[in-house]
Amino acid sequence: MLSARAQISGCIEIFFSFSFSFFFFFTLLGCNNISSSYKWCYLWNKYKVTSIPSLVFVDAATGKIVCRNGLLVVRDDPKGLEFPWGPKPFAEVVAGPLLRNNRQTADSGSLEGHYVGVYFSAHWCPPCRSLTRVLVESYRTVKESGQKFEIVFVSADRSEESFKQYFSEMPWLAVPYSDEARRSRLNRLYGIQGIPTLILLDAEGHVITRQGRVEVLNDPECRLFPWHPRPVLELSESNAVQLHEGPCLVLFVDAEEEGELEPAKELIQPIAEKLMAKYKAKEEETPLLFFVAGEDDMSDSLRDYTNLPEAAPLLTILDMSARAKYVRDVEEITPAVVEQFVGDFLAEKLKPEPI
Repeated sequence: MLSARAQISGCIEIFFSFSFSFFFFFTLLGCNNISSSYKWCYLWNKYKVTSIPSLVFVDAATGKIVCRNGLLVVRDDPKGLEFPWGPKPFAEVVAGPLLRNNRQTADSGSLEGHYVGVYFSAHWCPPCRSLTRVLVESYRTVKESGQKFEIVFVSADRSEESFKQYFSEMPWLAVPYSDEARRSRLNRLYGIQGIPTLILLDAEGHVITRQGRVEVLNDPECRLFPWHPRPVLELSESNAVQLHEGPCLVLFVDAEEEGELEPAKELIQPIAEKLMAKYKAKEEETPLLFFVAGEDDMSDSLRDYTNLPEAAPLLTILDMSARAKYVRDVEEITPAVVEQFVGDFLAEKLKPEPI
């Protein structure tokens, strides 16, 4: 259990109320300098924590995450009957009847062989309602193209009446609101910590992307569906939120017109692809996202926020959660320079500067 100082007493009380003996309690105090603060935030980023308290279960032998949403696990299984709470296949977790908004039902087995979007949303959430309006059109576009695609709505509404009102706007399937256990298991399966969240699965039930929200907003006409992760992203207002999900390499270049970012993307893409392949083979998420940024308002705002110089090209790694940055000051940025920079960062050889 990783705890912020203000939560320590409460977390200790909760910890000792457990009847289990297999928890590891970890708290970091005195984060009063960039080094200690970074170590704390490194774990925060590693386990994709977005709020506290948060409980993550890890396999001590491999270091792999077993379950991100441990608080729900403890709530739903206080006696540890399902320990060690490892991930189950989507088909197993979602199994059961699903609803349509015309009051008909469908069996979850009908999802077999389909791309599936698992949509965590609620009517009381304004960003959710905004996304739903766009998603309805995107859903219809994909269906009309002949691709096998379905969405399953997992409600976070506060009442069944709100659920019914919201679901009436949706042309896809939903887990029954009354089936709280199944909704909770799906939240646990994907470690949902905020809404709206749209997770895209392939026909075998494997996660394609957890960034369905960003993909739909960036590509409402679904030209890139099913939105497999791209090694390098062009920084934009819609994907800038991903800068807060962990460390990001950002290559700033002097480019204002469409297409001028291509040479920069080609420069860092092989390194990004190599890193993605390495961690995919280990069934782990890549520890670093890659962006290229041109001369625009979004890039200017990011430079101002992180106190970066106006130089271009400029090679950086930004870790927003840790409020840390790394700048590689070289005369020429080459693939070898980028690869060395990435390697040194992953090996924790670089000294962070405060943002």
